[in-house]
Amino acid sequence: MKIQLKDKKLKDIDAQLEIVFVVNRDFEDLFVRDAKELKKLNFKAEQDSTALIVGSDRIYVGVDDLKSYNLRTAAAKAIKAIQLTTYSTLKVASYINEDETSIEAMVEGFILGAYRFERYKSEKSKNVIESITFSTQSFNAQTLDIQKAKEAIAKAHVVATSTNFTRDIVNTTPDDCYPEVLADIATHLAKEQGLECNVLKPNEIKEQKMEALLAVARASRHKPRVIHLMHKPKNPKAVVSLVGKGLTYDSGGLSLKPSEHMVTMKADKSGGSAVLGIMRAVAILKLPIEVHGFVGAVENMIGGDAYKPDDVLVSKNGKTIEVRNTDAEGRLVLADVLAYAQQEVKADYLYDMATLTGACVVGVGEYTIGIMSNDSKASQTIVEVGHEVSGELVTKLDFNRYLKATLKSNIADICNISNTRYGGAITAGLFLSEFIDENHKNKWVHLDIAGPSFVEHEWGENPAGASGAGVRLIVATLEHLAR
Repeated sequence: MKIQLKDKKLKDIDAQLEIVFVVNRDFEDLFVRDAKELKKLNFKAEQDSTALIVGSDRIYVGVDDLKSYNLRTAAAKAIKAIQLTTYSTLKVASYINEDETSIEAMVEGFILGAYRFERYKSEKSKNVIESITFSTQSFNAQTLDIQKAKEAIAKAHVVATSTNFTRDIVNTTPDDCYPEVLADIATHLAKEQGLECNVLKPNEIKEQKMEALLAVARASRHKPRVIHLMHKPKNPKAVVSLVGKGLTYDSGGLSLKPSEHMVTMKADKSGGSAVLGIMRAVAILKLPIEVHGFVGAVENMIGGDAYKPDDVLVSKNGKTIEVRNTDAEGRLVLADVLAYAQQEVKADYLYDMATLTGACVVGVGEYTIGIMSNDSKASQTIVEVGHEVSGELVTKLDFNRYLKATLKSNIADICNISNTRYGGAITAGLFLSEFIDENHKNKWVHLDIAGPSFVEHEWGENPAGASGAGVRLIVATLEHLAR
């Protein structure tokens, strides 16, 4: 789908269908030409509502205002509404709030809304939409900076396609995407986008003393990998390490999940997949930030060699971990990969992303990322970027000493689960904090993306299935750090 800007009035652009965003509930604005028809249809112009007027070849989409997050979801809804039609060329005016970020949000919405995952369908849908053309004519007669608008379109295209790249990986079944395949995807990405890549295989992982990660992987026929992708521009403005949980499938291990909870566990690689998507975007955008992406790619299965509740594991940083539940495996993988990342890179910022706990979904809902940190400023930056720029919902969850005490073990340095059923997202974050060294203590932020990474129905600009959660959020955060 080609998205372009033309320095023409909307009426002078040749396209089969016009997209009109309706802000004024009375339909009194420049681009609403079918007020009578809209009233007959009882179109209320509520946020994300649509009305296709075939006779005039226009689709109307309601928006509460011109804020980016509203335009993004409205653009996605417009695309979804016309996907089954034969319209192939579309046009739209420039809807500007304060600057060209509104156009950026619309482009993201168009691309994210058009996404379909049909790898396993015998009959593929035809994507008939060939092009979307923006007019420089603006909704509110505000002057458009053409160069900035073109840059916004180009950037949005990279971020949205990188999000879809992540969605594809997450949606791929565990029999087609296991640790070796995830490493192959990373290797191919590095060659394609000029990144450096290093992949540790089992013997090298053992040399690095990642015994917690290796224990999780032990019962699977698919051997683990630890991936390290590097984007190294000259004179970087900051150094950032990203760590992603890449559980290509999680059965729960010997603490076996109920069968209904095992469905969708292909999505347990969402954190690692997001790291790959972010590295793709960073490379194409050539951000002046040195970025290192680490992924612990593992499969958690059952078998005669499976690790067990009551085992005590020695992590890479030397701390011993009492295993009380083998389904709390992601934090074991992250503990070792976080230690490895800190060994390899002295970063200014350290972010980890993981589908870590169902407790986070219970606590903040399935549409919101929960973030935790030892430093309020580090986490607040991500919250603000999420709400104001990327459109991803983010909320802070605070650490406290009472929940930390619930992780104490009588026989090891720490337990892999707490002794209380409450505060599970925070206790998982507190567990990870034990594997952050003093140099990175106030530079680290943990993002629990268990809720929004995979939802089994459409929401906002996201389809049913993988959303690519975290890609837009972290790319926007890196851009913020580069200023």
